[in-house]
Amino acid sequence: MKEIGLGLLGFGTVGAGVVRGLQANGELMASRLGVKLVLRRIADLDLESDRGVTVDPGVLTTDAKAVIDDPAVDVVIELVGGTGVAKEFVLRALEQGKPVVTANKALLADFGAEIFDLAREKKTDIYFGASVGGGIPIIRALREGLSANRIESIHGILNGTCNYILTEMERAGVPFDECLADAQAKGYAEAEPSLDIDGFDTAHKAVILASLAYGGTVPMDAVFVEGIRGLSDLDIGYARDLGYRVKLLAVIRANEGAVEIRVHPSLVPLDSMLASVSGVFNAVLVNGDMTGDTLYYGRGAGADPTASTVLGDVVDVVRSLESGSAHRIAAIPESGDEIRIRPMPEITTRYYLRLCLKDEPGVLSTITSVLGKHQISLASALQKDEPEENHVPVVFMTHAAAEAEMDAALKEIAALDCVGAEPVRLRIEG
Repeated sequence: MKEIGLGLLGFGTVGAGVVRGLQANGELMASRLGVKLVLRRIADLDLESDRGVTVDPGVLTTDAKAVIDDPAVDVVIELVGGTGVAKEFVLRALEQGKPVVTANKALLADFGAEIFDLAREKKTDIYFGASVGGGIPIIRALREGLSANRIESIHGILNGTCNYILTEMERAGVPFDECLADAQAKGYAEAEPSLDIDGFDTAHKAVILASLAYGGTVPMDAVFVEGIRGLSDLDIGYARDLGYRVKLLAVIRANEGAVEIRVHPSLVPLDSMLASVSGVFNAVLVNGDMTGDTLYYGRGAGADPTASTVLGDVVDVVRSLESGSAHRIAAIPESGDEIRIRPMPEITTRYYLRLCLKDEPGVLSTITSVLGKHQISLASALQKDEPEENHVPVVFMTHAAAEAEMDAALKEIAALDCVGAEPVRLRIEG
């Protein structure tokens, strides 16, 4: 049986999962492909740690470039992570015409245009199914299954750390800091969790999904990003009372010739599909003009789910190599049109507002007057019976309003003498 040589860069958690998958299911994949996948070389700076898998010491090296340049390596798997040497390694492999499989979302979000252009120039492939959603086949769905659709919108829960924290805040009714510490103790959150809880991990994934859905590449600085750091359990409880659940969402939507791309905590209705996604699980809800809503759900991280998607990409690359049809599916579709990103101030959505107001006559009319001046109408108002130093929390739900008008209104409200704390704003989706 013909053999295809694989070179693995990065022997960490996911890299070990790839090796484990090849050892467990290599014969199964060979029977389906008619080609045997052989792991020729593995590069990592740490060759001593126990990964829970056994490999021939002869395949191990600390020299990633030697792996890429090895004539026996036909396909390069990049699992180094980050945007430093990983970029150098990916470009080096593509320059030699070798297809690359990667799970590196940050690299593609920051340098996707350069990488995809080189793959196009060298007529080779770059596959990145594991960069978004771990074991969820959302990249494949957008590249292939939904390619006949105009994508109207994508709503994604794309970070298991944040979803676990929000789930626990609602379930246990405890503050954010306690739930973060719990997530760290269980290994669901990094010791330095900023990338996750401040929303940037989700934003990297949103950039990749938007690029696939609408063609071209999207600069990271075009994405509005707001994380869950400091989110109050009060608001999660109030949202639940009002029939909503708080999720960190990536929202991508076609909007009058432009595209919205934003990441922020959102209220979603309790009866919606996304509201039922709990714990460390991820989900992506895609609305196409022909399919309507389709939901992709599963484990968004972890060694085995992510390795499964990596190996699925390897299988696809090998099929292309064997059929002589390399680069048969462009990494990012070339629409010929530049994606126009709608600035956040132009976005229109509904809002949840929590204000800490003096408990005295005329205050509510003052607030509604300011909102009305900025074309913001109220759907409901609810005063909570939890007074604190002559102030009470009042929760407002608004009709759709422009972000710029809400910014201006909240700035004016925060300066009022009757307001005892910084206003809290959450956006409503669904």
